[in-house]
Amino acid sequence: MWEPDPGWTPVGTPGRSGAGLWLAQAGGDTWVVKRLARPVPGESPELEDPGHSGYWRREADVALDGVVGDTAGLRAPVFRRVDEDEFGITLWQAAVDQDPESNGLFRAHALGRFAGQELPARGWYARGLLAERIAAQERRGGWRTLARTTVADLADLLWLRRGGLLARLAALPHGPAHGDATPANLRGRVGNEVLAVDWGTLGLAPVGTDVGYLALSEREHFDVLVAAYCQGLPAADPVAVAYAARLTAVFSAFNRAEWTLARVAVGQGALAGKYRHPAVRPALASLQRLLPQADALLDSWNG
Repeated sequence: MWEPDPGWTPVGTPGRSGAGLWLAQAGGDTWVVKRLARPVPGESPELEDPGHSGYWRREADVALDGVVGDTAGLRAPVFRRVDEDEFGITLWQAAVDQDPESNGLFRAHALGRFAGQELPARGWYARGLLAERIAAQERRGGWRTLARTTVADLADLLWLRRGGLLARLAALPHGPAHGDATPANLRGRVGNEVLAVDWGTLGLAPVGTDVGYLALSEREHFDVLVAAYCQGLPAADPVAVAYAARLTAVFSAFNRAEWTLARVAVGQGALAGKYRHPAVRPALASLQRLLPQADALLDSWNG
């Protein structure tokens, strides 16, 4: 059985059983050591599907292939080692400090530039990330906890129309996408490029989806972020980009709010009294910021 070196420093919370993240020293440098656990019998078959966003070894494939080692907009840091054994894969990646000079506009612009790349064909790119996330929420019963809140009517309309909204999204132009575009993952900078980590959801997605996901975490207004993204990808249709970003942002915000509320709803007390819970408050704040975009989605449907 694989075990981490006792000299490594654990970082964050463990993932799937056998997975984890550590800081290690080697060759006078600091490295992030990431453990990817091989699926075991009984786990979701999606972990073994190279086209699914949950494919267990995609980040190792990214490291071994070097496909995003020198791309424009975003690129991966240096990988030192990729060790595979019967229980999983251990990645050694250069540690990347958060760039204090970067902001949401810089990151959005970089995402647009990255979406304009033509990556070589690979069978392990993620596809249908947002649809997969919504399908997972369907299996959990939809937005049942949000049905007990003041956004119940809006949530119900969006949920009922999810099929048509996703079909329109799938028909839009696709390009490379990081898939987990957050400030924490778009960390460093080398020249005009962002050094990005956590490439486990690298794939091809409707152009604009990355900046929609970024909008959940940035201070800048949604429209400003989308405009910066389009400046990085001037050949893109801004209407299509705005739609992809809006749908991604809205459904991701509702999914996140549902997930966090459902976790605290099982305890005693009224649901409204739990809105200020430290795990819930950020998700609800993000949802509140994006409510105008939810209305715009429904207006586009009616139009």
